[in-house]
Amino acid sequence: MQSKHNKQLVPLAKQLRKEMTKEERHLWYDFLRGYPVRFSRQKVLGKYIADFYSAEAKLVIELDGSQHYEEDEMQKDADRTAFLEGYGLTVIRIPNNEVGRNFRGVCEYIDSAVKQSLRQLR
Repeated sequence: MQSKHNKQLVPLAKQLRKEMTKEERHLWYDFLRGYPVRFSRQKVLGKYIADFYSAEAKLVIELDGSQHYEEDEMQKDADRTAFLEGYGLTVIRIPNNEVGRNFRGVCEYIDSAVKQSLRQLR
Protein backbone atom coordinates (compact mmCIF):
# COMPACT_ATOMS: atom_id res chain seq x y z
CA MET A 1 0.00 0.00 0.00
CA GLN A 2 1.48 3.29 -1.01
CA SER A 3 1.62 6.38 1.18
CA LYS A 4 -1.72 8.10 1.64
CA HIS A 5 -0.23 11.44 0.60
CA ASN A 6 1.03 11.96 -2.93
CA LYS A 7 2.76 15.35 -3.37
CA GLN A 8 2.63 15.05 -7.15
CA LEU A 9 -1.18 15.33 -7.10
CA VAL A 10 -1.34 18.38 -4.81
CA PRO A 11 -1.26 20.98 -7.63
CA LEU A 12 -4.09 19.18 -9.45
CA ALA A 13 -6.10 18.94 -6.23
CA LYS A 14 -5.70 22.70 -5.69
CA GLN A 15 -6.84 23.36 -9.25
CA LEU A 16 -9.87 21.08 -8.79
CA ARG A 17 -10.80 22.97 -5.60
CA LYS A 18 -10.86 26.21 -7.60
CA GLU A 19 -12.83 24.63 -10.46
CA MET A 20 -15.45 22.61 -8.60
CA THR A 21 -18.48 21.45 -10.55
CA LYS A 22 -21.76 23.15 -9.72
CA GLU A 23 -22.86 20.00 -7.87
CA GLU A 24 -19.65 19.91 -5.83
CA ARG A 25 -20.05 23.62 -5.03
CA HIS A 26 -23.68 23.12 -3.97
CA LEU A 27 -22.87 20.17 -1.72
CA TRP A 28 -19.81 21.89 -0.22
CA TYR A 29 -21.19 25.36 0.45
CA ASP A 30 -24.74 24.34 1.33
CA PHE A 31 -24.02 21.28 3.47
CA LEU A 32 -20.54 19.82 4.02
CA ARG A 33 -18.62 22.99 4.85
CA GLY A 34 -20.77 23.59 7.92
CA TYR A 35 -21.31 19.93 8.81
CA PRO A 36 -20.30 19.07 12.41
CA VAL A 37 -17.87 16.35 11.24
CA ARG A 38 -15.03 17.93 9.26
CA PHE A 39 -14.73 17.24 5.55
CA SER A 40 -11.97 18.21 3.13
CA ARG A 41 -12.58 18.71 -0.56
CA GLN A 42 -10.40 17.38 -3.37
CA LYS A 43 -8.26 15.41 -0.91
CA VAL A 44 -5.23 13.52 -2.19
CA LEU A 45 -5.42 9.88 -1.08
CA GLY A 46 -2.66 7.81 -2.61
CA LYS A 47 -2.93 7.88 -6.39
CA TYR A 48 -6.43 9.43 -6.34
CA ILE A 49 -8.10 12.70 -5.46
CA ALA A 50 -11.33 12.21 -3.52
CA ASP A 51 -14.13 14.73 -4.08
CA PHE A 52 -14.84 14.93 -0.33
CA TYR A 53 -13.11 13.17 2.57
CA SER A 54 -13.65 12.93 6.31
CA ALA A 55 -10.70 11.54 8.26
CA GLU A 56 -12.80 11.31 11.43
CA ALA A 57 -15.57 9.27 9.77
CA LYS A 58 -13.14 7.44 7.42
CA LEU A 59 -15.54 8.34 4.62
CA VAL A 60 -15.06 9.38 0.99
CA ILE A 61 -17.88 10.96 -1.01
CA GLU A 62 -17.62 10.80 -4.78
CA LEU A 63 -20.00 12.75 -7.01
CA ASP A 64 -20.39 10.99 -10.32
CA GLY A 65 -21.30 12.61 -13.62
CA SER A 66 -22.82 10.67 -16.51
CA GLN A 67 -19.41 9.53 -17.81
CA HIS A 68 -19.08 7.33 -14.71
CA TYR A 69 -21.80 5.04 -16.06
CA GLU A 70 -19.85 4.01 -19.16
CA GLU A 71 -18.40 0.50 -18.92
CA ASP A 72 -14.69 1.38 -18.76
CA GLU A 73 -15.33 4.22 -16.29
CA MET A 74 -17.33 1.88 -14.07
CA GLN A 75 -14.31 -0.43 -13.90
CA LYS A 76 -12.01 2.49 -13.06
CA ASP A 77 -14.42 3.53 -10.30
CA ALA A 78 -14.48 -0.02 -8.93
CA ASP A 79 -10.65 -0.06 -8.88
CA ARG A 80 -10.60 3.35 -7.18
CA THR A 81 -13.13 2.23 -4.56
CA ALA A 82 -11.14 -0.96 -3.84
CA PHE A 83 -7.93 1.08 -3.50
CA LEU A 84 -9.53 3.53 -1.04
CA GLU A 85 -11.17 0.72 0.92
CA GLY A 86 -7.64 -0.66 1.33
CA TYR A 87 -7.04 2.33 3.63
CA GLY A 88 -10.06 1.31 5.71
CA LEU A 89 -12.23 4.00 4.13
CA THR A 90 -15.88 3.73 3.15
CA VAL A 91 -16.67 5.16 -0.28
CA ILE A 92 -20.13 6.40 -1.19
CA ARG A 93 -20.98 7.41 -4.75
CA ILE A 94 -23.71 9.91 -5.52
CA PRO A 95 -24.89 10.74 -9.04
CA ASN A 96 -24.53 14.44 -9.88
CA ASN A 97 -28.15 14.67 -10.98
CA GLU A 98 -29.30 13.58 -7.50
CA VAL A 99 -27.60 16.63 -5.97
CA GLY A 100 -29.79 18.88 -8.09
CA ARG A 101 -32.94 16.78 -8.03
CA ASN A 102 -32.97 15.56 -4.42
CA PHE A 103 -30.52 17.68 -2.42
CA ARG A 104 -32.22 17.07 0.92
CA GLY A 105 -32.20 13.31 0.33
CA VAL A 106 -28.50 13.42 -0.59
CA CYS A 107 -27.72 15.32 2.62
CA GLU A 108 -29.74 12.85 4.69
CA TYR A 109 -27.93 9.94 3.01
CA ILE A 110 -24.53 11.48 3.77
CA ASP A 111 -25.55 12.24 7.36
CA SER A 112 -26.68 8.64 7.81
CA ALA A 113 -23.44 7.27 6.29
CA VAL A 114 -21.32 9.50 8.58
CA LYS A 115 -23.24 8.46 11.70
CA GLN A 116 -23.05 4.77 10.77
CA SER A 117 -19.32 5.04 10.12
CA LEU A 118 -18.69 6.82 13.43
CA ARG A 119 -20.69 4.15 15.32
CA GLN A 120 -18.60 1.40 13.72
CA LEU A 121 -15.36 3.17 14.65
CA ARG A 122 -16.27 3.47 18.34
